[in-house]
Amino acid sequence: MSKSTISTFELFKIFPDQDAARVYLEGRLWPQGTKCPCCGLGERVTARKGKPGFYLCNQCKEDFTVRTGTIFERSHVPLHKWLCAMYLLVRARKGISSMQLAKEIGITQKSAWFVLHRLRDACGDDLTKLQGVMEVDEAYFGGLEKNKHEAKKLKAGRGPAGKSGVLAMRQRGGKTVAMQIEDADQNTLHGHIFDRVEVGSAIHTDEASAYKRIGGLFFDDETVNHGNGEYVRDGVTTNGVESVSAVMKRGIIGVYHHAGKKHPGRYVDEFAFRLNDGNVERRTLDRLHSFVDGVAGKLTYKALIH
Repeated sequence: MSKSTISTFELFKIFPDQDAARVYLEGRLWPQGTKCPCCGLGERVTARKGKPGFYLCNQCKEDFTVRTGTIFERSHVPLHKWLCAMYLLVRARKGISSMQLAKEIGITQKSAWFVLHRLRDACGDDLTKLQGVMEVDEAYFGGLEKNKHEAKKLKAGRGPAGKSGVLAMRQRGGKTVAMQIEDADQNTLHGHIFDRVEVGSAIHTDEASAYKRIGGLFFDDETVNHGNGEYVRDGVTTNGVESVSAVMKRGIIGVYHHAGKKHPGRYVDEFAFRLNDGNVERRTLDRLHSFVDGVAGKLTYKALIH
């Protein structure tokens, strides 16, 4: 086995129980020592006697644990099972279903579904601007009209009607950014590109009219005309970003089967994270570290199903 990869058996040896997972999370989330997540201070924190992992902040008088203020808060799932879920999600090329996760870590399917959505919530806070050569493309997720029940057919013809749109941007040799979009019009696409790409970068797109006039004073734009059978021209291509969309689609179809209109953005964040910080070229534990670093903040069940 590769030295950069650890097996599930080895993971269980590293985190055999909840206490081992707690110690790891405290060291990762509080590298400078225990810090109160309520007031942000750590100078007046004391450990509760006889209750490992429980602390009192004498500044704001709040009790807290390493779960407080994170995606683990108010969850009854043991912390070592959370870490195992992270490990399984980051190693799965196309994701892992809630049914499969429930079987792997020994929780209910309902709990596994909530765990996965909380983990996806931890994947979506990277606002780094991209630069260099950027490949940009939009894709649509949703069932084919011909495969739908007659009562659910929109009868709106071919195209994106009734589907969830995703805009993906891939830096040549670098990071990938993807986001859910409501519309694929020029204002929407240009707005996202300006938000996430450094001025002066090269933008490679297909011939879609929404990308017209993206260049000018801000970007060096190049286009490949797929309609004429052109896919690569002197290094100008969108093949890289289209492979990102392909992996997402295969994951939705083959693993998750369906992503309701409430949640596509979280699935997109998951796939983008796996392509970046979860890249298979990185050591498994480094990928796990990156996952843990994003757990601050919490997603309640009420907000999830709202």
